[in-house]
Amino acid sequence: MSGEYDDLKRRMDGAISAFKHDLASLRTGRASSNLLDAIQVQAYGTTMPINQVANVTVPEPRMISVSVWDKSMVSAVDRAIREANLGFNPIVDGTNLRIPLPELNEQRRKELVKISHGYAENARVAVRHVRRDGMDFLKKAEKDGTISEDDHRKRSDQVQKLTDEMISTIDHLLSDKEAEIMQV
Repeated sequence: MSGEYDDLKRRMDGAISAFKHDLASLRTGRASSNLLDAIQVQAYGTTMPINQVANVTVPEPRMISVSVWDKSMVSAVDRAIREANLGFNPIVDGTNLRIPLPELNEQRRKELVKISHGYAENARVAVRHVRRDGMDFLKKAEKDGTISEDDHRKRSDQVQKLTDEMISTIDHLLSDKEAEIMQV
């Protein structure tokens, strides 16, 4: 079971990592190159992440700079950023795009909190799916006679404890992000 427990823990940690990545992409009032991670650019007949056609840097706390490698891709990158509905209006300067970050108003902050709650719920669901897989494995092992009823109960408690810890971590990360978003 320790191998299965380690696998469950690894999968739950993966859900937490994905949640952290989602939170990092939410704008909080200071620039971060992660803010553009989700943007997909129509390039060379396919769709690719922005970091595969340009270099994204943060020269100032309220500015993102996008340096496009191929001059012919500048308008596609500009269009992708504008259509991403992140509230950004890039300023094109040759092969560079400068993206000034506007101040977050109260309404936008509340929208970002709502989005972060959605990310948290997705992470909780992912953790619960892993928990269910672990519990199903234990039921099957008991049914097959691989483990006793007492072992099943003890290991179920371990899986539930791990699940509770992961959900608690998600809630803690969410409250930290909420405070960061609402900070004026």
